[in-house]
Amino acid sequence: MGQKLSCCKKCDDCKWCRGKGNDEPTLRIRNVNANYFAGAPKKDETDAASSAVLGVMRVDLCLEDNHDEHHTSHFYAAAAKEALIVRRGEPFRLKIHFNRDYSPSKDAISFIFTVADDTKPSPGHGTLNALVPHDGIDYLGDTLEWGAGIESHEGQILTVLIKPPSTCPVTEWKLDIDTKLLGDGSRSYPLPLPIYVLFNPWCPDDQVYLEDRDQRKEYVMHDTTLIWRGSYNRLRPSVWKIGQFERHVLECSLKVLGTVGRIPPAYRGDPVRVARALSALVNSVDDDGVLLGNWSEDFSGGVAPTKWTGSVEILQQFHKTQKSVKFAQCWNFSGVLATIARSLGIPARIITCYSSAHDTQASLTVDVFIDADNKKLDAETTDSIWNYHVWNELWMQRPDLGVGQFGTYDGWQVVDATPQEASDDMYRVGPASVSAVKNGDILRPFDGGFVFAEVNADKLYWRYNGPSQPLKLLRKDTLAIGHLISTKAVLKWEREDLTDTYKHAERSEEERSTMLKALKQSRHAFSRYYLNDNFNEIEFDMELKDDIKIGESFSVVLKVTNKSDSRTHLATGQISCDAVLYTGVGAVEVKTLGFELELQPKSSDFVRMEVIFEEYFDKLSSQAAFQISAAAKVKDTDYDYYAQDDFRVRKPDIKFQLGDAAIVAQKELDVILRLENPLPIPLHKGVFTVEGPGIEQPLKFKIAEIPVNGTAAATFKYTPPYAGRGTMLAKFTSKELDDVDGYKHYEIEPRPEDLLQPNGSHRRSNIIRRRTDVVA
Repeated sequence: MGQKLSCCKKCDDCKWCRGKGNDEPTLRIRNVNANYFAGAPKKDETDAASSAVLGVMRVDLCLEDNHDEHHTSHFYAAAAKEALIVRRGEPFRLKIHFNRDYSPSKDAISFIFTVADDTKPSPGHGTLNALVPHDGIDYLGDTLEWGAGIESHEGQILTVLIKPPSTCPVTEWKLDIDTKLLGDGSRSYPLPLPIYVLFNPWCPDDQVYLEDRDQRKEYVMHDTTLIWRGSYNRLRPSVWKIGQFERHVLECSLKVLGTVGRIPPAYRGDPVRVARALSALVNSVDDDGVLLGNWSEDFSGGVAPTKWTGSVEILQQFHKTQKSVKFAQCWNFSGVLATIARSLGIPARIITCYSSAHDTQASLTVDVFIDADNKKLDAETTDSIWNYHVWNELWMQRPDLGVGQFGTYDGWQVVDATPQEASDDMYRVGPASVSAVKNGDILRPFDGGFVFAEVNADKLYWRYNGPSQPLKLLRKDTLAIGHLISTKAVLKWEREDLTDTYKHAERSEEERSTMLKALKQSRHAFSRYYLNDNFNEIEFDMELKDDIKIGESFSVVLKVTNKSDSRTHLATGQISCDAVLYTGVGAVEVKTLGFELELQPKSSDFVRMEVIFEEYFDKLSSQAAFQISAAAKVKDTDYDYYAQDDFRVRKPDIKFQLGDAAIVAQKELDVILRLENPLPIPLHKGVFTVEGPGIEQPLKFKIAEIPVNGTAAATFKYTPPYAGRGTMLAKFTSKELDDVDGYKHYEIEPRPEDLLQPNGSHRRSNIIRRRTDVVA
């Protein structure tokens, strides 16, 4: 018996390897040199000869079977039969119908695969490949090479299996089928549909292979996720429609690798190179990429970042216009990058780091400069701490990094498309090995030091008295950076904490030794100064109540303690509340309270500042973020105190009601959205935006006004397109209140008639807008 064709050496997750019983066809195959038929003519040599040459009438792409085996049936282009979508390292089937019986003794067939956008394809670059299918040879061939073999032959129908190598460029391919009558003439049949070859996380020989099945479901196949936002003391999950299977998303993802990412076709199979290109092409700074960033509060001429509900509309717009879409902030960049990566077949997840450092000087520290009046010097303080920052992790092997002290650097890699700092003259970050970051190997490519600072920098407060005066280190905070690093849990709608994958436990010996190891690799003056400095610690105890709803007042309490056994001290200072962007910059003063406390030995006193709605509302940014700071001096001593914390008021959630009974595929149901007005003022010009499975364009429902204590409601009819897991998401914006969202996760049962047809077709749903209501 010959050897059965397998998708790769070790995989058992497809029917080629599982086997289908005694009737499973046996395939004998050999690989041929790409030059074998490179010289075959592409037109009839003579009319007389061509009339006898075997001609291809049509090719059955076996779309349903191929897409099922290659886990690509959810793509819009697959359902619409617009393309054959396969994954590398795994065979796909073609049934070729000829104009006469095929005769192996006199008819020669070759398959010519060419990268569609390569102007000079060549066998040497792997962008031009000629295959001759053979029967009767037991040698399967290396998974690093193309292979083709005859599965069956019945008269005028020839069934072949073709296997792209596990290193195949991920791109659009063209296929020409050349036929030749031995010794006399030839013909060529161009396949009318494109063939998209994707990365294959199911194949152990692919560099992006992910062994865990549940993780493959979550990080490759699921099309909706959660992104955590807010602040470390008020975590806020927001739903994001990844939408990697929706119309034009795959086509756009493949196209941008060449047009914007400028990856030569021969290198589009290297996930390291693809990941680095994605981190640059998703932002527009250097290459007019997909999204234009905007961290102001003026979003005229575009869409505010908080109004996007997913990646689909963004990528469809970019695919149509080829112009950067306005506007985006970090979670938008991350959402779009996750969509492109998953559509290409690279496992991807979205990561949130709370209190994330932006180290502008590669010092591995966040340096805050304070003047003599305890005011932060914005011009000198170029580093910042974001309430949260969102990036991506992509799963792949890293053979380019070799082996380190703690093993290989394979696994999750940080890739960040938010344009913060230039790397090799372009605004991009990564791929940086998470393992390298945790162990302080900051010089491993790419951008390990920047990521290390994001999650593990020490925050330093410096007294700055002018360019000719020495800096005074007021205080260090080794616990300020890198809290609650989060992602959506695998197959669960809850948070998974990843902090221990990025850093050793705070206050542990491993954490401090890793920090010192990294600092010694930094060449910055601040790093050297910090390494050699020693000073007394000063404690502040600043109390903030976490769960404050927007519209409510809140208080800041500062506890000051005199630890001396004998001396009375006089402390003077101030508490300040500033409204800031979530990036920690753009401060607008809300309120400041000065204080003077006489502290007896071994005693404590308190300073309380209350901030009411009317004081903060007009100054609040769209993400409702505050920066609270406290500064003090102690008379007749050299002590200077400074502390800073982030704070965020909570916004309400949109509530969903999906019908009154079980949700069944292709059965219409009523959906109701509700939102209560949390503010002590009316809301005007409200808009609900809704997305979900089968909703090709986001639905929008306008609400003219919601009175104080009123509830807005929107109702529409919805038809779930298919059975399985579904997630519906909604956004609400108004003149007074925006960036409000909600989501509903649900199970869709199959129709009774589909229970006998598990592979029934997926029909797009019809959604009818009905009405909006406001209830006082």
